[in-house]
Amino acid sequence: MTRGWFVTGTDTAVGKTRASCALLHALRERHARCVGMKPVAAGVDARGDNEDVLALRAASNTKVPAALDNPVLLAAAVAPHIAAAREGLTIEIDALVRAYAALSAEADAVVVEGAGGFLVPLSGAQTGADLAAALGLPVILVVGLRLGCLNHALLTRDAIAARGLRLAGWIANRLDPSMQEQTANLDYLRAHLPAPCLADWPWQPAAEARMLALTLALPD
Repeated sequence: MTRGWFVTGTDTAVGKTRASCALLHALRERHARCVGMKPVAAGVDARGDNEDVLALRAASNTKVPAALDNPVLLAAAVAPHIAAAREGLTIEIDALVRAYAALSAEADAVVVEGAGGFLVPLSGAQTGADLAAALGLPVILVVGLRLGCLNHALLTRDAIAARGLRLAGWIANRLDPSMQEQTANLDYLRAHLPAPCLADWPWQPAAEARMLALTLALPD
């Protein structure tokens, strides 16, 4: 039976891709076929590639068609619903769920990385939270440890619970080395997030995902 997790963050640029890739490297020690999925990616380089998608593919040990691991690739690096509108597209959650189902048939473990924060709009009516609910996967929350992270983490915790999803674990990613009271903030998160802390990563922007995987506890 394929295992799957949905990785979200307290905001954009908090380390979701780093966490997803580290999780893939850790899972490869237990599963023969591990693959990352970025259902919606926004922003491409001059060659038409998205760096998050490329990173997930590099961390996976199973190759699948692009239509399965990245069903929606949008050119502009803006909110998905805006990028899609620019291209005359509407992001359909049902289509993303079908892609996940086909992908999971070819893998033992799938790590799904959401776009932006948990409630990032995918269309005028639906958000990343609706996608997570449709997939029904346990959620891993990446907390970007910086000023304001407690509010963002608790709001995301509540949004996850409101959709009937299980928070399987969270990762502290220290983004601001000058942040005051980091230990006190982490203690508060440990007391108020109903899931284990899978990793506490110090400020190390150049760290490779395969090395971070060595300090990551696998979620249930």
